[in-house]
Amino acid sequence: MDTFQRMRIFVKVANDGGFASAARSLNFSLPVVSRAINQLETHLGSRLLNRTTRHVALTEAGERFLQRCQEILSSLDDAEAEARSAKAHPTGRLRIHAVSSFGHQLVVPAILKYQHRFPELRVDVTMTGTIPNMLEDGYDASIVLAPELPSSGLISLRLGTIRGVVCASPRYLATHGVPGAPEDLREHQCLQLSTSVFPFDKWVFKGPDETFPVNIGLARLTVNAMEALEPAVTRGLGVAILPAGVALPGLRSGALIRLLRGYEALPVNVYVLYPSRRFLDAKIRAFIDLLREEVPSMLEADERALATLDG
Repeated sequence: MDTFQRMRIFVKVANDGGFASAARSLNFSLPVVSRAINQLETHLGSRLLNRTTRHVALTEAGERFLQRCQEILSSLDDAEAEARSAKAHPTGRLRIHAVSSFGHQLVVPAILKYQHRFPELRVDVTMTGTIPNMLEDGYDASIVLAPELPSSGLISLRLGTIRGVVCASPRYLATHGVPGAPEDLREHQCLQLSTSVFPFDKWVFKGPDETFPVNIGLARLTVNAMEALEPAVTRGLGVAILPAGVALPGLRSGALIRLLRGYEALPVNVYVLYPSRRFLDAKIRAFIDLLREEVPSMLEADERALATLDG
């Protein structure tokens, strides 16, 4: 029996005015209640109750201790209720990390819907090109893109797959020609998205019968955020692999031309990472549930739009 339990027994004895009544209310035996009070007094080195055969009265020290116990136990009850509520109802602040190339396109719309559902919550979003140390940095969830995830102690949920589209601008192609096969890219200016989960100097394609890894060498431009890569391709600096959703506006307008249609750039998976399944806070669970609702449908919409352009 811990000190808090002994304090609860003491408060009950003091309020009921007797050991027997407190024992009945708490569903304890009389010896258990008596022993708890004795242990508490021994621990404090002070008598809390004066006992007679028919009556129990607080000592002066007991009166002071009773007031403190009631304050402490009330705060403890409030803390426990708040913790249980956090598991049942989204409250507080949600800290989210997302890779920048994915965050603007899909994560931000999902977060806007999340805040519409739970307007009382605060949401902090950080976008970077790398996977953070979630526990050290204090994130509740991280949305990342990767062909495969490195091993970690985090829980991961795959939300879908993003297809990469090989693109260049009409101006670039007019000057440098159109690559007809993946190996032709060795003769072109390749622009590289460089993050902790993508190979630095290799692009991988799937053809009808085999896989084609292509060493592109030193890229003319290397960036760690898609927001910098897409404008560089549009303005004619070179060839790049863009996510379908990022490439679509340029493909629709004619600012970008899709290349190597007979070959599929190795797709990347979208994952949400979070610390633990056990006692998952409601604000995190609700966010993950929303991602599971929203992200696959958005990715499928991009695929349908790309297929329409291909048709």
